[in-house]
Amino acid sequence: METKRLIIFVLLSFAILFGWQHFYAPKPVQATIAETQTADGKPVTDVPAAVADNGKLQQGSRIKVVTDMVIAEIDTMGGDLRKLSLIKHGQIDDAKQPFVLLQDSGDHTYVALTGLINGNVANLPTHRTLFTSDVSEAKLENGKDSVAVRLEAPVIGGVKVAKIYTFKRGSYVIDVKYEINNGSTAALDTSAYFSLRRDSVPPKGSNERFGTSTFTGPAIFTDASKFKKLEFKDIEKDKAEHVLEGQDGWVAMLQHYFASAWLLSPSNGNNVCKPKNCQFKVEKKPDGLFEVAAVVKVPTVAAGASGSLSVPLYAGPEETRALEAAAPGLDLVKDYGIFKVIAQPMFWLLSQIHGVIGNWGWAIVVFTLLIKLAFYPLAVTQYRSMAKMKKLAPRMQRLKEQYGDDRMKFQQAVMELYKSEKANPLSGCLPLLIQMPIFLGLFYMLQAVVELRHAGWMLWVHDLSVADPYYVLPVLMAISMYVQTLFNPPSADPMQDKMMKIMPLVFSFMFLFFPAGLVLYYVVNNTFSIAQQWYITRQIENADKAKA
Repeated sequence: METKRLIIFVLLSFAILFGWQHFYAPKPVQATIAETQTADGKPVTDVPAAVADNGKLQQGSRIKVVTDMVIAEIDTMGGDLRKLSLIKHGQIDDAKQPFVLLQDSGDHTYVALTGLINGNVANLPTHRTLFTSDVSEAKLENGKDSVAVRLEAPVIGGVKVAKIYTFKRGSYVIDVKYEINNGSTAALDTSAYFSLRRDSVPPKGSNERFGTSTFTGPAIFTDASKFKKLEFKDIEKDKAEHVLEGQDGWVAMLQHYFASAWLLSPSNGNNVCKPKNCQFKVEKKPDGLFEVAAVVKVPTVAAGASGSLSVPLYAGPEETRALEAAAPGLDLVKDYGIFKVIAQPMFWLLSQIHGVIGNWGWAIVVFTLLIKLAFYPLAVTQYRSMAKMKKLAPRMQRLKEQYGDDRMKFQQAVMELYKSEKANPLSGCLPLLIQMPIFLGLFYMLQAVVELRHAGWMLWVHDLSVADPYYVLPVLMAISMYVQTLFNPPSADPMQDKMMKIMPLVFSFMFLFFPAGLVLYYVVNNTFSIAQQWYITRQIENADKAKA
């Protein structure tokens, strides 16, 4: 009886949890204003002046770049990255077509822009300067590790500026480098801005599910303020204070499963921010787009000398290994929600199993079996308690008949019975309580990890991150839950028995819309639990017969 009440409590807890997450969960932490200074104590050029913009994005001609990982389009207007498709990740509704992350056509805008801020030389190239290039198409050739595209801006005041993109094999990190040749008679002091702009429309498939939703918007990471996310609606209403300083970090745009980020302190590169040479900002632009940007002080270029500044761009999936290899702290963009402390180690174990098996579906099966084996001692305790309660059921029924409607005396008699027989109905509840955080951790993990996106298992299951298209797994789960109820001891309350028989239908309806990977976990978990319970119960019965 207590176990059945606990199951009802767990169901109510799920409803309360998801409702709290939807209506009352804390919003992303707001950034705070701070002023950035250079090594000589002077403030970095003001960000608003750096990226001032009063109109929509302009276009020139396109340069197409194809590698083993991406298909990119660079616009000669600004020499900016205007389109990026990920070859190894498919569209949500067509896995055979490359996923388009960046684009500036149709009804969606999401681009990466850069430019130089006017120092003591006017009209340095910005994202509104028309560049030229000797190529209209570039491809990563077999046997080559990288491919580069060079664009040049018009010479102004004797200053020659080139912008070079370098795409690497097997990487989502794109090196973006400015080369400055100062042919003027004075030293050149300037800064460069690196920005990401997009509209506020969430990507397809990131809508709310079961009281949770995925984040879409800008994020900033610095040594001082750590990880900050900012909501579009707060930026629009000017609730977010937008300027941060730092000696390292990155600025990013996040969406479900994918991210882009300018890396000011990449793992395998120079930290361009030290000492305090960077300023970070988010704002809404006049054209309706939202921008997150970093302004970096360019080392002074003496007259007649040359200088350079390189800042890599990560643009790709939120794959744990790729993020960790790109920059410190970049793995924080992978949002495990409030159950990160459980979900993150669970994914680590799951990925280790996948490294051996090579299939995420079977990795979930093995993962489930390992969890069941780890908690086998608790399962023995649970099933022993259930077996003892089953033996006491006839005596409890007689007590109910004896005391009739006097529930107070009935409960007292039941407690005396438990005490005399040394039975504890709550001892069978611990495994159920342990299952609850595992369930929630797995739910949030499957929602966060791009590795399971379009990852199939077998036959009809082609994507473990979405619902079973034919609802086979939810039906199997309902059957397994019903079989489990047959092992439960009968309750003294007929109404509770009826509720337990209805419970598999309730759960199966909920799980119709849950990710197939999560339902697979529960089907395997229930099936293995049935086998465990049958085996342990049979051992107990044989031991009782031997004693008799």
